[in-house]
Amino acid sequence: MLAAALAFAISLSIVKWPGIPGSVIAWWRLIGSALLWWVFLEVRKHRTGRALPSLADWKLSTPPALCFGMNISLFFLALTRTSVAHADFISSMSPLILIPAGFVCFHEHPRWRALGWGGLSAIGLVIILSAGSDTGVATIEGDLLVVAGVLGFAGYQLLAKRARGRGVEPFDFMAIVMTVALITATPVAVVTAGDDLWPLSATAWTAVAILSVMTGMVGHGLLYYAHRSVPIATISMIQTSQPTMSTFWAWVLLGETITIGQVPGMALVTIGVGLVVWLSTRPVPRVPDALRTGGG
Repeated sequence: MLAAALAFAISLSIVKWPGIPGSVIAWWRLIGSALLWWVFLEVRKHRTGRALPSLADWKLSTPPALCFGMNISLFFLALTRTSVAHADFISSMSPLILIPAGFVCFHEHPRWRALGWGGLSAIGLVIILSAGSDTGVATIEGDLLVVAGVLGFAGYQLLAKRARGRGVEPFDFMAIVMTVALITATPVAVVTAGDDLWPLSATAWTAVAILSVMTGMVGHGLLYYAHRSVPIATISMIQTSQPTMSTFWAWVLLGETITIGQVPGMALVTIGVGLVVWLSTRPVPRVPDALRTGGG
């Protein structure tokens, strides 16, 4: 999970690097990742005799794939219309959705009082969004696109965990997801890209190649592999480190800056989300039966 978070953090700057709509990068990255995964599966089949994904695998993997296509296309598009700091700190609020959803869908048992710390993150997010610089990097339109992408990501996480729990093998799952996600990513790319969809510049092709491997295979492969043994809430906890890393890489690779006024907000978001996830996953102390019944 830590390796996956690092890959995702660096990838946000790479999306913005070519200077074209992020939905274009997302679309081509899905194609690149899908091709790589299917080549991998064919090589594995030739060497080990393992069959390609079954119809049952396709049925279980299609719902999260559709959510993922919406997530990646909207989120990548948002990255080219707002700052990396805005995008990743908004997306870091996803545990406030995933923790209650983990209870409903998978009977995970968080401490509900812990969700109150989400208010601290909400205050921090308001500070981040309102205290940015006037350079024009961040826009309200871009921030709203991030919110829509976060909803898609939450659906992907929950449905992916369901598929993992029902035995869909990680490599089969990723090949299906990267392929089926094009169904929802294509309309977004066509509507928003215009003439940028083709042809791509050398810089854009380089970005697509890097992202296809770094996140399309390594990052998401590690994330899905973790679903088998790591609770949704713990995954979210590890991902709270991602916004800080993303902001750092945006500064190094893109020259994006943050204002002094945003720093307290970033701290509040990180602390608030961290407390929500940490407190919600702590084991509830067991009360001895004698005390519960009033016995001596």
